[in-house]
Amino acid sequence: MALTWIWTGMVLLSVLFGIGNGTLADVGQAALEGASSAVELALGMAGAMCLWNAVMELMRRCGLADALARIFRPLLRRLLPQASRDKETLSAVSANVSANLLGLGNAATPLGIQAAQRMAVGCNGTATDELCRLVVLNTASIQLLPTTVSGIRAACGSAAPMDILPAVWLTSLLSVTAGLTAARVLQAVWRD
Repeated sequence: MALTWIWTGMVLLSVLFGIGNGTLADVGQAALEGASSAVELALGMAGAMCLWNAVMELMRRCGLADALARIFRPLLRRLLPQASRDKETLSAVSANVSANLLGLGNAATPLGIQAAQRMAVGCNGTATDELCRLVVLNTASIQLLPTTVSGIRAACGSAAPMDILPAVWLTSLLSVTAGLTAARVLQAVWRD
């Protein structure tokens, strides 16, 4: 609801300033160019998302996604010991982490929601420490292949859309480490 007011206010201010400055035609032209660019970007992104979702589906069907998820189960059992007691919850968390590793946020989100719903059972409306760690892990995910960002770069005409890999690896590793550390510190402080 708040974003509706913000966007409406921005459009209204643009029109008012356009009228006040005598550049209303320029404001209208900029709006049309922005809409055109948004459609081009969306179409470019749709192609990249279809490709990577198809790759994820192939990985799932041939068992590679499950193998990747099995690799992360020991680490996830240490991070989320309560969730690891339920096989379906651990499977959803593992699949979520695997999809995030491949940069497939759209595929990872339903799995993360499923895992969070299973972990929230019996919480009485208050998030547990493990559920908070899951949210941090999902939000600040480590990405081996930044498919969404590279898709945007490709749609915008980048000659080498994947040349950001080292920076993405470093920053995503640092963000997950910082997020999980903050979650642990706040968990310890909150209890005191």
